[in-house]
Amino acid sequence: MAKKIKLFDPFVGKEEKTAVLEVLQSGFWASGAGTGKVLEFENRFNKYVGSDNCIAVNNGTSALHLALSLLDVTNREVIVPSMSFVSTANAVLYNGGRPVFADVDPKTLCIDPDDIKKLIRKKTVAILPVHFGGMPCRLDEIIEICDKYDITLIEDAAHAAGSTFKNKKIGSHGKAVCFSFHPVKNLAMPTGGAVTLNGSDSASNADTLKKRRWCGISDRKDVLYNVTEIGWNFYMNEFSAAIGLVQLTKLDSMNKRRKTIARRYYNEISLDSKMEYDDNCSFHLYWIQVKNRPRFISHMKKHNIQTGVHYMPIHKMSLYGSKVRLPHTENASQKVVSLPMHPNLTESQVTQIIKLVNKYA
Repeated sequence: MAKKIKLFDPFVGKEEKTAVLEVLQSGFWASGAGTGKVLEFENRFNKYVGSDNCIAVNNGTSALHLALSLLDVTNREVIVPSMSFVSTANAVLYNGGRPVFADVDPKTLCIDPDDIKKLIRKKTVAILPVHFGGMPCRLDEIIEICDKYDITLIEDAAHAAGSTFKNKKIGSHGKAVCFSFHPVKNLAMPTGGAVTLNGSDSASNADTLKKRRWCGISDRKDVLYNVTEIGWNFYMNEFSAAIGLVQLTKLDSMNKRRKTIARRYYNEISLDSKMEYDDNCSFHLYWIQVKNRPRFISHMKKHNIQTGVHYMPIHKMSLYGSKVRLPHTENASQKVVSLPMHPNLTESQVTQIIKLVNKYA
């Protein structure tokens, strides 16, 4: 049987193994205070992104939770896309708010600024766009909306490590930008995430989030400390940070390989509905849309090729049960399929995937 072609696969070498062994032998594996490798990763990722401050956390969901905690979201509304992983909306609930679902641009599957404009109300406190698949959303238009209505931009950049918008890295625009370093992401860790912060209040917000990521602990002096507010157990461990530091040195080259694969998919797949090629995109995902998705997935599986569905629409899930109509989201969510996308793919494997997709088409 032919070797399985994975949907996602971390790109790992001996450098990551050496980094993990170094932490293991040090005996210093974690610190809620965020010292050691965690602090080093924060500084390097902050410099890479070009943000004002960076706070490392244990996953992307925690990043979203913490970022929204900077606002008074209780009984207020945050506009989000339904075409996303459920954490995007759940983070609003964690903070006592209400997610309001917007439709997507059918060309990119990113949130549509034109639909956002229809949803602004007195209760709107923030807009939370997702850079879907690593494709930058229409940030300039969203920033204009935020400025006009005096609401806050917090970005979900879980897919977008290394993506750019107008010659600046994603992570350097919004008040708070949330990253995921899940093992399948472009920058992979066993578990990890980050919030980058921008603006005149970024330093004070960084201090706030450092407390909140570690159970509210503050004013630590030697073994003594105080707790001044509620917090959570969201800090990053040293193993993840050590791997992340190595991964960060490879991120641009790994993303370059992803772009090469995406360019081939875009140029050679004969389907009309597929992810466009954009050099600003980091291509965490590459999606196509097909008729009879179960049959297509079965067709690919028969040839030992993994595929995925990103995503089931959040507003249709039982927890949310929203009756809002989002035609582009609902149409795409019934047809969208993610193809294998990671730096370990060989050219012959990419060719095989393209041929099988075109045979089905």
